[in-house]
Amino acid sequence: MATPGSVQLIRERVVLGEFGLRNVHTTDFPGNYMGYDDTWNQGRFEKNFRIDIVKMEDDILEFDMVGIDASIANAFRRILLSEVPTVAVEKVYVYNNTSIIQDEILAHRLGLIPIRADPRLFEYRSADDAEGTEIDTLQFELNVKCTRNPRASKDCSDPNELYLNHKVYTGHMKWLPQGNQVDLFPETDPPRPVHKDILIAQLRPGQEINVIMHCVKGIGKDHAKFSPVATASYRLLPEVTLLSSIEGELADKLQGCFSPGVISVDEVNGKRVARVENARMDTCSREIFRHDDLKNLVRMARVRDHYIFSVESTGILPPDILVSEAIKVLMGKCRRFLDELDATQMD
Repeated sequence: MATPGSVQLIRERVVLGEFGLRNVHTTDFPGNYMGYDDTWNQGRFEKNFRIDIVKMEDDILEFDMVGIDASIANAFRRILLSEVPTVAVEKVYVYNNTSIIQDEILAHRLGLIPIRADPRLFEYRSADDAEGTEIDTLQFELNVKCTRNPRASKDCSDPNELYLNHKVYTGHMKWLPQGNQVDLFPETDPPRPVHKDILIAQLRPGQEINVIMHCVKGIGKDHAKFSPVATASYRLLPEVTLLSSIEGELADKLQGCFSPGVISVDEVNGKRVARVENARMDTCSREIFRHDDLKNLVRMARVRDHYIFSVESTGILPPDILVSEAIKVLMGKCRRFLDELDATQMD
């Protein structure tokens, strides 16, 4: 019969074995394990749940979400990918395109350019509205014509010197304010492409591109161009436990089995002794199981309710804002579900 301590290990750790994973199962009904109470308790949840910001720089955010189930963690990930709204190019009106890029390919490229504009300031555009208004549409113009550089030397063969405007970048896109949109955005931060150096097309003398773009609010579930993140992923916190002291050459061998920074070897009383320095950096490659003299001296596991999230924004909104918006979306789903339950009970 399993002891309460062993049951707790089973419920709280996913163990990585030589030929597979153990304790990956879950239960929908409390009381399946004697001596272990896994019933829902709001007080216990509030006590254990926490969010720790580990790293936030530029468009990358890494944080720990502790005390939740895998279904909740995955809900945040899916909402970040497909349900946090952004603004992207939806319609492209081509007035002139004499480049070698076909109109539909050009429109597709323009649609994938991330637009730095706060979607919270806009409404969703109606499908019946062909033109759009200042509350639901941003307009950009791209008007570039390639010409020869009169100052280029005759024996020059470098296109960068021979031609003017032969490379069309996102920096050439010009915002066309509509209605009172000038008042919505400060002069220092107008709507614009996130990056100015994205190459759209290459031209030669006589070729030009003249288009008007309509940007609307949307979500990634409708089209990937509206997704606000480049990546949004999570993983369980690794846990590496040394079951006995590992010394000498065996300690160096152990260190080589893990990612850099996981195992350190220290001098203790003239002996080289291995210790776990930072299990978080482990990639769980299970290299340890290739060595018969080491595989029984280490236990590799992952903490079941400790999720390491990594969110990389496309630059439209900061990653911390994206996470807070994802939480709001999930809260809205919960409210709608509770309202549906109340409506069903009243009927």
